[in-house]
Amino acid sequence: MGAYMLESNSSGNLTPTVSEAGTVLPGYLSVILSVLMVTLVVVVVAGNALVIVAFMVDKTLRNQSNYFFLNLAISDFLVGAFCIPVYIPYSLTGRWMLGKGLCKVWLVMDYLLCSASVFNIVLISYDRFLSVTRAVKYRVQRNMTRRAVLKMVAVWVLAFLLYGPAIIFWESVVGRSIVPPHECYAEFYFTWYFLLSASTFEFFTPFVSVAFFNLSIYLNIHRRNKDGGASAEDEAREAQKPPPPPSPPILSLCWSSKRHVTNGGFSSCSNRRTNARSPRSSK
Repeated sequence: MGAYMLESNSSGNLTPTVSEAGTVLPGYLSVILSVLMVTLVVVVVAGNALVIVAFMVDKTLRNQSNYFFLNLAISDFLVGAFCIPVYIPYSLTGRWMLGKGLCKVWLVMDYLLCSASVFNIVLISYDRFLSVTRAVKYRVQRNMTRRAVLKMVAVWVLAFLLYGPAIIFWESVVGRSIVPPHECYAEFYFTWYFLLSASTFEFFTPFVSVAFFNLSIYLNIHRRNKDGGASAEDEAREAQKPPPPPSPPILSLCWSSKRHVTNGGFSSCSNRRTNARSPRSSK
């Protein structure tokens, strides 16, 4: 293993060094780390369990967006319930004592759950993006849980395909194992090109996606607030305008017209007034 480590480091691979033998921590440091890790397990398990129970009990929470939060809670719950407890004795003693088979299972679950958590965050950000930019269509499809379940399943399948086959079949494809008997890490731990490709899909692409979705949400809300403020100012400006002057009465129009028209026009105006009074006079 030491020769392999020397050859690996001299070849320029961008990988951390794995020690040949486990290092035992001092007693006080082991106690502190144990308390911190157990506290972390309790908080993670209890918090996500409350989210899962609330979703199961309250039927009003069962809409499309909350299904994605449920998916995130499930992945984080399993991290706290399985991955961290198995890792605690390994991190404290520096030796893997649970066998090679359980090591594979733990690695698959660890990579799977962490990748699923990242992809769930991207899915939640995308759902928020649709709710803001396509509000009408989103409200129509809000209670259609079938699409939400399909997206949840797609997250788990993609998360497994990213690392799962490599963890399971890497040793068979290469023909040998580089992991010592009392250690547990993935066979591709020193393969920099695989790690770079997988990290691009697991971290860099989700980071760019989440940043794009949240920036688009912010710009859309800012534009709406700006348009709403402009329309409110227009309405206030219209309200402050003085009312139009009242229209002049018919008598004044008729009186002004007799100055500019001929006698015939004046007599016609007089005739209209006379005719208007004629029914009363006839009576």
